[in-house]
Amino acid sequence: MNSPMQTALGDDFAKLPPALRAHYRHGTTRDSGWLDIAFPAAMRPWLRLLHRLGALVPRGGQRIATTVDKRVAGERQFWQRTIRFADGESIRFDSIWEPGDNGTLIEYVNPVLGLQMLPYVVGDQLHYRGIRFVARFGGWRLPIPEWLVLGHTTIIERALDERRFAMDFRLTHPLFGELFRYSGEFITQIGDD
Repeated sequence: MNSPMQTALGDDFAKLPPALRAHYRHGTTRDSGWLDIAFPAAMRPWLRLLHRLGALVPRGGQRIATTVDKRVAGERQFWQRTIRFADGESIRFDSIWEPGDNGTLIEYVNPVLGLQMLPYVVGDQLHYRGIRFVARFGGWRLPIPEWLVLGHTTIIERALDERRFAMDFRLTHPLFGELFRYSGEFITQIGDD
């Protein structure tokens, strides 16, 4: 069995450094590390609404302790992100990844709403670009242009050594600029399959 990322990348998965292969492997893993989360103050009400729908987080900060637990069941990968702020507040952000068409992935933040992304390898880095948002109704998917909702999604991940990696996620709207960013460093621990 493959993880959704292995399916999307095909033979290119083997080109990734060991830290990124471990991060996206089939089975059970935990990423431990920290995130910097930043967004314009005017985004906070929108982020609160989006968080209620299952997407993103409505609070920023620097070097926020974060764990990401992942497990694969069939063709789906379940992500459970726990972000622990210094004042004791914890925020969960969960999603489900599924393979899409033509080497894409869809990350669903609830049973209806998802983001379709195209991952690809550049040198020893993993890049993603958002294709569109989708609304799923049964077996039917309604495409929603990125610019209509939050803007264009980009993600870049790179290995720091054999076990650690850095990631940078950005949402940039063509009219309003960067609306959300989180970036950080993690180490992956492999659990039981």
